[in-house]
Amino acid sequence: MPETAELLNPLREGIRLRRTPDPCAMVIFGASGDLTERKLMPALFYLLRERMLPPGFSVMGCARTHRTDDEFRQMMGEAVRKFLRLNSESEAFVEGFEKGLYYLADDFSNPKAYEQLRTTLDRLDQEKGTAGNRLFYLATPPSFFPVIVKNLGAAGLAKPKEPGKTWTRIVLEKPFGRSLDSARDLNQVVTGVFEEDQVYRIDHYLGKETVQNLLVFRFANGIFEPFWNRRYIDHVQITVAEELGVENRGAYYEEAGLLRDMIQNHVLQLLSLVAMEPTATFQATAVRDEKAKVMRALRPIRPEAVQDFVVRGQYAEGYVGGKKVPAYRTEPKVLPTSCTETYAAFKFFIDNWRWADVPFYLRSGKRLAKRVSEISIQFRRVPHLLFRGAGAEGIEPNILSIRIQPNEGISLKFCAKLPGTTMQIRPVKMEFLYGESFGAAPPTAYETLLLDCMLGDATLFNRADAVDLSWEFVDPILDRWKQDGTKGLATYPAGSWGPKEADDFIERDGREWRRL
Repeated sequence: MPETAELLNPLREGIRLRRTPDPCAMVIFGASGDLTERKLMPALFYLLRERMLPPGFSVMGCARTHRTDDEFRQMMGEAVRKFLRLNSESEAFVEGFEKGLYYLADDFSNPKAYEQLRTTLDRLDQEKGTAGNRLFYLATPPSFFPVIVKNLGAAGLAKPKEPGKTWTRIVLEKPFGRSLDSARDLNQVVTGVFEEDQVYRIDHYLGKETVQNLLVFRFANGIFEPFWNRRYIDHVQITVAEELGVENRGAYYEEAGLLRDMIQNHVLQLLSLVAMEPTATFQATAVRDEKAKVMRALRPIRPEAVQDFVVRGQYAEGYVGGKKVPAYRTEPKVLPTSCTETYAAFKFFIDNWRWADVPFYLRSGKRLAKRVSEISIQFRRVPHLLFRGAGAEGIEPNILSIRIQPNEGISLKFCAKLPGTTMQIRPVKMEFLYGESFGAAPPTAYETLLLDCMLGDATLFNRADAVDLSWEFVDPILDRWKQDGTKGLATYPAGSWGPKEADDFIERDGREWRRL
């Protein structure tokens, strides 16, 4: 999180050019949870400090834990201080931030709680000038989504207070369902109460600055897009790696697994941005239309061919950061015979004119060697090696790397002559790093996405059809794994880059994973 004093003029001015949202109140269901403390409150504080929130902006926290307004304010103030490094200038904003926080303790299934919520929101409209605009954020386990949505509808809170003059929106955290059928059932509940244009299905990866910059990189520069196709690109690699294990989320992970937790949402979203066609305008509908076209063009993986296109793995004990860590099966709340995957490597094909026969290699896992997310575009080698005897036979191909985390930036590797009287060729890099170019780290994903919700910009949010298409793609794989049990489940030492089977998998095609 950047300090106010650290923000240089170009970054600050770019932020300030964004229009301020209409006056509004935000309701967070699950306000006593980890997401609210670690992500939502720090993000809202950042927006307030940078004067991007409207006057009178108020937050109503809702949870089952009993607290007073003052207790909630104190806890959220402490959370902001804990997760942000505040200087004296920033500290002065904390008191004003806390004054805009309120709390309602009740059970999510109690209809009377929603009547009380409506009364409080009406009071805030009068006292704070929130103008009847409401943003509902569901930071709860997905099992509560239908309960909350139905009760909001029954209490008359799902429709705009004054149609045409005010707005009401709802934000749903992932996972949106755990299969195609459950996603469709949930979507039927949500759209039975809210209109589709009121629904914001959030994927925090799409709010990351480098992910957004991918679109600018492709479509605002004349030198890259002409080469962004099967004629010039050999293959694409997308890596989303984490050092952490499942920590205290063993029970959740046993139900989800890596495919549901990462591939179905984060990784497929990155894939769609890399592969999508240019849009006529940078509008939400146009961008989401093109992303959905990519998902429709994904070549299905038949159940009998899953082992030819997918490697799944599970971490064994090992060392991360010099510290010994346990195997997945010995983590708390994990079955000792679990066949849940903590690693997956895929080969995808997109059957359209631009990408025909270009493989997309995707890998993601927990307890890997380092935390890094990167999109790597490897270009085809030159058709004729002109400089034989100059080391050209062993040179690496041109690679364009888009680093999402950490150290956000973009690098291009190309060949250059080594200084000297002989012709020797070596790879070199040109790099762009946010910290060096703009003097500050970019805002976090939640700051961007929360502001977009208030502004009514759905460009970076998932649409119902895209969610369905992603589940249509992964469901046959999940079904096959369920049938296979532990058959085909590879293991890898914690702190490595995954199972050897994943290396063999890509090497069969004469390629190798990038060393990150």
